[in-house]
Parts: sequence; structure tokens; C-alpha cells
Amino acid sequence: MKGFPLVVMMTLLTACQSAPIPDISNHVTDGPYVFAPDRKPDNASWICHSEHKQTHIDSPKVLRPENCGELPEPTLHKLKNTVEADSFTGVDTIVALSDIHGQYDVMVTLLKNQGVIDKDHNWALGKAHLVITGDMFDRGPQVNEVLWLIYQLDKQAQEAGGRLHLLMGNHEQMVLKGDLRDIHPRYQVTEALTGKNYDALYGADTELGQWLRSKHTLVKINDMLFMHGGISPDWLETDLTISKANDLYREHIDTPKQEIKQSELLNFLYYKNGPTWYRGYFKGKNMLNEKQIDQLLAHFGVNHIVVGHTSQDRVLGRFNNKIIAIDSSIKKGQSGELLWVEDGKLSRGLYEGGKVDLTSD
Repeated sequence: MKGFPLVVMMTLLTACQSAPIPDISNHVTDGPYVFAPDRKPDNASWICHSEHKQTHIDSPKVLRPENCGELPEPTLHKLKNTVEADSFTGVDTIVALSDIHGQYDVMVTLLKNQGVIDKDHNWALGKAHLVITGDMFDRGPQVNEVLWLIYQLDKQAQEAGGRLHLLMGNHEQMVLKGDLRDIHPRYQVTEALTGKNYDALYGADTELGQWLRSKHTLVKINDMLFMHGGISPDWLETDLTISKANDLYREHIDTPKQEIKQSELLNFLYYKNGPTWYRGYFKGKNMLNEKQIDQLLAHFGVNHIVVGHTSQDRVLGRFNNKIIAIDSSIKKGQSGELLWVEDGKLSRGLYEGGKVDLTSD
């Protein structure tokens, strides 16, 4: 295949025998991957029609090379390393969604139809808060596009007096620790052409990697606690607070799995029944009952726990909306929903636009 080394092509085909074969034609585009050693953006890598190109960064706006499709041209900002508060009160409007998994087009359509962004993909929520409860990575084909849009909205939200809370899910943890079992085949092409493992493209020496490493895993807004998987009763046996857990997640995001497993507390946080993996509100012999849910709510002083991770066909309320599931299967690449909380009223934001009241299952 012209323009693509035979040895690379054969390697990719071998690696993908049990998965969809990647597009190894001359039409693969990807990027930018911005490298920022010492937190100073220096250069960007691009894949333009299956050719690796690099550009030097000499202004806040990262300009793509010629003939490189419609890849993002982000404007870099100095807020990327800021660790925000993880508890907020007095927020009138909250919007939440989860598990985008690289489905950029579905995300953009949903956010536009719900008035979260405008026609030019800019923040349109004013002082409202948008919460994304993890799993931007893996499965879908446009993870990088998703991340750059959220990166831009994060800055715009703060400038408007609002907030965007991007929480870490289990797939963020997997990728940043080098567990690449679920990446889309497109990114195997990027790996081959850049000569870097996929996780290195989001390493601590990159713009997006530094931004991701500043993010929380749990956030409390008004009477709602948000995270990716869920809070299990095991939490009550620890001395963890929301802030302590967030600090531990950030501190150990690059700690190897074998070291994590040697610590009972870290093993709980990153695996087992920790907040990024737990599914006990929905299925299995250990599914919680409402009394156990009430104990968790009382411990955190909230009325609702909002989670992604466990796929539904819509935004779903359980236990009289004490548990709200917001993984609406955006990952399938067809549609999705989001949660609206306006002066305490709970609604489902529909893919085509409009809202309906959230009723408990």
C-alpha cells in the first residue's frame, strides 16, 4: 500500500485479528498531540493522510498543517494545570452526561440541540455547570476531537462564570496507565506513525495529559454527588473524604498497577468497589437496597448520587431518583441524552432537543 510501510501494515493487521481492521489507507488524519515539556507547549504531532507531520508552536493557537482535514486547531490556555474546588453550592443549573467514548458527532449534536454549545461549538450555558462523569477514551474513533472540544469549553465556562467538571472514569485511568486494550484501531495507525505508544500521547509532558491530570474523580454540587461508577458501602469503612480521594487519584494516576495493588486503600480506589468501577446500584447479587442508599446519601449530605459507567438506553432514575444513571449509551454512536437540574427540577435532555421530566424506574 503506497505511502505506508509494509512491515507496519502487517504489524497492524496481526494486532487486530480479533478487532475491526484499522483504516491503513492514505486517508487517516489525527491530532494534534501537543507536547509541553516543563508545561511549556513546544510542538505538535499530526497524522495527515497517513503521513506524520510536526509543527512548532509559537502562538496560543495551534495551527494544523495544510491538507490535514478538519482536525482541531485549539487555543491553548494557562488554566490547564489548575486544580479546581470539588464542592460547590448555590448553583442554579447543572447539566450532566457521561461515557462519550470518542463519539464526537453524537456529543456535538446532543450539546447543540440542548443549547449547551452554540452553532460554532462555543460555550452557551453562562454560569451553569456542566459535569462529564468520565470515559472519554476508548472504543470510539474521535477521542482526541472530544478532548480538545472539552478543553476549550472548560476555559470558556470559567470565563463566563460557570464551570465544566470533567471527572476521571475507569477508561481514563486505564489509558493513562498504559492499558490500551480498548483503543480504536485508528489509534494503532497513530502509534505506528508517531513511534509512540498511545498513552504517551497523553503523558505528563503533553498539553492534554497535564490538563487531565488536574481533574477530579468526584465532585459535589448542591445536593448531588457525581462520579463515574458509584459509591459502594466499602467507602464507609475508610477515612476518605471527597477531597482526599481526589488527591490520591491525581497523585497516583501514573503509578503502575502492581504498586497500586499493594496498597489496600489505593486498590479500593482504583479497582474493586471504588468510585470508577462500582455497579452495585443496577445489577448483580450484591445490588444495594434503598436503606443502604440512604446511608450513603446521609454520609455525604446529599440527596442524589449521579453516575455513568453502567449503560442505559436513557437517563434513568432509580430509588425515587436518589440514584441517577447518565450513561445513555452515547458509546454506540447513534444518540444520547443528558441530565438537566434547574432549580432542583430533574429533567432528561433528549437527543433531538427538548426535555421531559425525570421519573424513577
